[in-house]
Amino acid sequence: MTHSELSSNSTQQATVHHQIVVVGGGSAGITVTAQLLNQDRSLDIAIIEPSEQHYYQPAWTLVGAGCFKFEDTVKPEVDYIPEGATWLRDAVAEFEPDQNYLLTQSGRKVTYDYLIVAAGIQLDWDRIAGLKEAIGKDGVCSNYVTGGATYTWELINQFRGGNAVFTFPATPIKCAGAPQKVMYLADDAFRRNGVRQQTNITYCVATPKVFGVAAFVPALMKVVERKGIDLKVLHNLKAVNAAAKEAIFDVTIDGTTSEVTLPYDLLHVAPPMSAPDFIKSSKLAVDGPLGWVDVDKYTLQHNRYPNVFSLGDVSSLPNSKTAAAIRRQAPVLVQNLFAVLKNKSLDARYNGYSCCPLITGYGKTIMAEFDYDGNLYPSFPLDPTQERYSMWFLKRNVLPWVYWNRMLKGADHEGNRIRQIVGMNS
Repeated sequence: MTHSELSSNSTQQATVHHQIVVVGGGSAGITVTAQLLNQDRSLDIAIIEPSEQHYYQPAWTLVGAGCFKFEDTVKPEVDYIPEGATWLRDAVAEFEPDQNYLLTQSGRKVTYDYLIVAAGIQLDWDRIAGLKEAIGKDGVCSNYVTGGATYTWELINQFRGGNAVFTFPATPIKCAGAPQKVMYLADDAFRRNGVRQQTNITYCVATPKVFGVAAFVPALMKVVERKGIDLKVLHNLKAVNAAAKEAIFDVTIDGTTSEVTLPYDLLHVAPPMSAPDFIKSSKLAVDGPLGWVDVDKYTLQHNRYPNVFSLGDVSSLPNSKTAAAIRRQAPVLVQNLFAVLKNKSLDARYNGYSCCPLITGYGKTIMAEFDYDGNLYPSFPLDPTQERYSMWFLKRNVLPWVYWNRMLKGADHEGNRIRQIVGMNS
């Protein structure tokens, strides 16, 4: 190894100190650490991360559609800890930001000068009655389960007709387009397997429309209509009756909530999500049940603790929770943290850029790029609301390589290189 690794199972000092502590070794934590060290190798940075595996989760939709192998989305965490960083293989139990320390589950006290919280998102399976017991068997699947996309593909490929129901919850989730992407791919697979005429596809969303960014709704509605999908808005999944194969929804219209039950033969669930419990219960969290880390949406600095920053899914930034968003957030955080180190003003600003490759079928993708205000923010001189094979090629073949070989190594942006690889053909 080219970095220092400290296991939670090893004998440790009761207290350790690092100049910068990064909580989370996923996309956000590794990326921001790599960028910091690329600019200053003298920084003393520790990453707290319990998992020995690192996952490229954006490909799990493709795994669920049979065109990507799950094992290709998994690599050893140790291979991506940036050189020069210390890996504390442990998990955080609680924060004490007033005194600049945290406690880990192994009992270690870690003090810091600066804290970056990049702990990812929590899947709240228990908020849907019966779901935790039903998931992964008898027709109930989710690409959000680690390894679960393999079962999704098994169900889709072996489906012989009936009711296929896909859901979207009432909370923010990572990759908000993922629940409908797997549905469009399932429609293609059903047609290829000759069972589409015997199949009813229903998309139940807790929101008032198919996608949160208005500019892309007309194009997506054309896809929904073309594929003959029954879109049910304001339908929030509340329970799964696995014995009867029924999905039970709360439907709220004009302030009145009623209960609707839909039978299913295949049920793909995107569960409600929130910040991890150890963050919700801390002084770092915003008020409210979801508990995101309370940061300024432009500077990524905490609103009450100036030596604390956050990025990625766990932050309170009001935009899509995607790896593409992290790629634009990380350089802003890095520049502003260096400004704090040098007692300068925080001049770097994050405009809310995010990207959601909306796969609408095999070989078709709408590359949805937008900012905080829902303005289009395309990387290519093409109409970003249109389905294109080139964007499918980008999603399927280019972005995984960029993630493992560039983003996690601390490269800021790869726009020009990606444009060269993909070309301008639609």
